[in-house]
Amino acid sequence: MRDARANETDIAIIGAGFGGLGAAIRLQQEGFLDFLVFDRGDDVGGTWRDNSYPGCACDVPSHLYSFSFARNPSWTDTFSGQAEIWDYLRGCVTRYGLTSRLRLRQTVQEAAWDDGAQRWRLRTSRGTYTARVLIGAAGPLSDPAIPDIAGLDGFRGTMFHSARWRHDHDLTGRRVAVIGTGASAAQFLPGIQPQVARITLFQRSPAWVLPRMSRRITAVEQAIYRHVPGAQWLTRTALYWAREGLAVGFLHPRVNRVAQRLALQHLRRQVPDPDLRAKLTPGYVMGCKRILLSNDYWPALTRDNVEVVTDKIQRVEPWGIVTTDGVSHPVDTIIFGTGFRATEPPIMHTVRGRDGHTLAEAWTPTMRAHLGTTVHGFPNFFVLLGPNTGLAHTSVILMIEAQLKQVVKALAHLRRTGAATIEPTVEAQRRHTRAVDEAMDGTVWTGGGCASWYLDATGRNSTLWPGYATGFRLRLARFRAGDYVTTGVGHGSSYAGRAAGAHHRPGTRHR
Repeated sequence: MRDARANETDIAIIGAGFGGLGAAIRLQQEGFLDFLVFDRGDDVGGTWRDNSYPGCACDVPSHLYSFSFARNPSWTDTFSGQAEIWDYLRGCVTRYGLTSRLRLRQTVQEAAWDDGAQRWRLRTSRGTYTARVLIGAAGPLSDPAIPDIAGLDGFRGTMFHSARWRHDHDLTGRRVAVIGTGASAAQFLPGIQPQVARITLFQRSPAWVLPRMSRRITAVEQAIYRHVPGAQWLTRTALYWAREGLAVGFLHPRVNRVAQRLALQHLRRQVPDPDLRAKLTPGYVMGCKRILLSNDYWPALTRDNVEVVTDKIQRVEPWGIVTTDGVSHPVDTIIFGTGFRATEPPIMHTVRGRDGHTLAEAWTPTMRAHLGTTVHGFPNFFVLLGPNTGLAHTSVILMIEAQLKQVVKALAHLRRTGAATIEPTVEAQRRHTRAVDEAMDGTVWTGGGCASWYLDATGRNSTLWPGYATGFRLRLARFRAGDYVTTGVGHGSSYAGRAAGAHHRPGTRHR
């Protein structure tokens, strides 16, 4: 039964990070003006709002880690920090007049497809809504992953994840345990090392680390980008192709031997102690796990108040951590640098399709989506940075923009044909998944000799795109109507009045 109290919108977007704001801007530019953006936070920014730990920064060049349609000539560093990226996203809201579209501090608790009404019904923390189209842009790096360690609930000190940094907790003179050696830990550990009494870093496996080639962007460069037509585009284009070239090492692991030698030289220069250097030397092929960029992580580990522990954690006690060698390490603060549930994004449990099943059920045992964007059984639903859309070598903003082209073309197809719903065929989704898995074979992620957050419980890499960003962009630049099934006649949408009389084009069919 229709909820008469529900608010109505044509398109509902979940998430106000890069994906959600990018969707809002592109929809507006293409004339889809009836949309709302929901976010559980009190501001936009997504990952770049939530991750405010010391030293938080991007490992993709600034001019590439931004929208092509909203360039920023005022970047102050070649690799921007968290605060500047967050400011950029907030600036996009002002620049494109999106404030009235935002529904902040409003968690989407459930989004269920109503097949009779051909609408999505959203239950939020501040009321209910209906929408013709749902865009999931909550992102894969939104819910922190906390390891299941015996005794954790009994710890009497302070503990938090790097993505939920406790700025009210003064670390001066503290005995801190850092669990995890990923990108976040490599950034915040050097920042807190000088102020704490002691850091005990619990390392499950070491990371490959390359020098971070960042520098300040001069005022002269900014002026050129601001006033010389095409200057920033040329810089972005050069960066694009330079980063595309890095994909070779991931797709053909033998090529990474050169980069590994550079990383080992970097390690020898920064860590003179052979015993510590041995602990920090990876035993897997570079790229199997995320490659880190840092100039200060390894030097921080050589300081007198830092210890690297490689024995496995056995349990947590009220004021310490016990490892499998029987040693008790006294700590009063635990900081988790253990990443996110990338293979189990939170939206999995929020969205219910035509048969009432959640995405989590549809994605059991592994995530699958056509072009990483649409899912069979979930009409008028698009997921940004969905399965196999992540990148290890360049900017995921490129992938988001490619997906948005496909979203806009799909919505235009509905508008042109007058159809009510669209979703991928079973065969199209299977064909795409099969092609991804075939391309993944032989890459560093399947033969690199490590376990990483890229892999799900089945051992399948369901997060990364096994190729060049260019290939993904070219594939999604074209909308193939035959890959989709459309149903019914649109009603109650913002364009139905002028589109209802249109005929279905070849490649679509009614049910």
